[in-house]
Amino acid sequence: MTARAPAASPLPAPAEPTSPARPLSLGAFASSEPLTVGVELELQLVSTHDFDLAPQAQDLLRELRNHTGAWDVKPEITRSMIEIGTSVQREHGALLAELRDLRGQLTRAARQLNIAVAGGGTHAFQHWSEQQIYPTERFHYLHELYGYLAKQFTVFGQHVHVGCEDGDRALWLLHALSRYVPHFIALSASSPYVQGVDTGFDSARLNSVFAFPLSGRAPFVRSWEEFNAFFEKMTATGVVESMKDFYWDIRPKPEFGTIELRVCDTPLSVEKAAALACYLQALCRWLREEKPFEPIEDDYLVYTFNRFQACRFGLAGEVVDPKSKQRSKLRDDILRTLTRIGEHALDLRALDACNLIRDSLFDGNDANWLRAQRRVGVPLAAVVEQAVLRWAG
Repeated sequence: MTARAPAASPLPAPAEPTSPARPLSLGAFASSEPLTVGVELELQLVSTHDFDLAPQAQDLLRELRNHTGAWDVKPEITRSMIEIGTSVQREHGALLAELRDLRGQLTRAARQLNIAVAGGGTHAFQHWSEQQIYPTERFHYLHELYGYLAKQFTVFGQHVHVGCEDGDRALWLLHALSRYVPHFIALSASSPYVQGVDTGFDSARLNSVFAFPLSGRAPFVRSWEEFNAFFEKMTATGVVESMKDFYWDIRPKPEFGTIELRVCDTPLSVEKAAALACYLQALCRWLREEKPFEPIEDDYLVYTFNRFQACRFGLAGEVVDPKSKQRSKLRDDILRTLTRIGEHALDLRALDACNLIRDSLFDGNDANWLRAQRRVGVPLAAVVEQAVLRWAG
């Protein structure tokens, strides 16, 4: 409920956030097939008139209610965005085919409404104050709780789920992957512009995510029993009611039997989205089967520095190896990693995906591509239009 100000007060009292009616419990970690992948993409809905964001998610969802395929589409926190999710996939070829199919259906449905769909981690010139919260109980709760941050969360990310057979191995993999989080930030970076300004960051989107109090890294616990104990402590404080309240870079999803990597900007093409997911898949197979190192708490000493370098400078950033303490260019670190995981990519039929990743190290990420569209005298609306065309293939 909303608190009312006393009669003598000249200003209204701030609204008190009302939580959803029934908290969700953590539950057991569901077993799933190891190394299966699923992709979620948050997408921009833009007007074909001025290429600003268009608050037409409800209309588009109505157009898509009878879509074909096993993929899913649902609203996001503001009305100018939607989220699509693939079915569970095992190989790059099938994942890419599904993403291309849903892209085609989305594009055709959007055309009926005189809007278009685009990738990218941020819209180049939209203003957060103009965004409208999508009308669901949870989104209204988040708006009441976080205030203007909820509308500033009109940013667009790619989440990748990787299947794990149990909670203990899921947490081991989560911490082992922490050393590679900068790879995915830099490779996917597609958000240099915010409200019409070049921020100087390749991934400015993550600055909006970092503003939330339960963002960043997961706590260093190694067993599902320990994680349950941590979760019970957090729920006892009233701060947390479900895993959805954690905005960590990587988080476990016990109901799916996965870990979820959340640091990627939404790429400008489905081809890049599929390649990122299968690079992650091959990397996870290498970590699980070869166990090149054992994760420890001290690995996180350089985590924030490395993550900032990737956000700010993209592939040109520098990272510190948490084991050797040696510093290297992020681009070189990715190249070395691609060499190490090559046999695993071959076994997973993900070589095409890893080759696309390798090529992008020299061609540049999507942030570089967006900046290249902003030639002298070219308005940002034209940059968004080019992003729309790139998404459409």
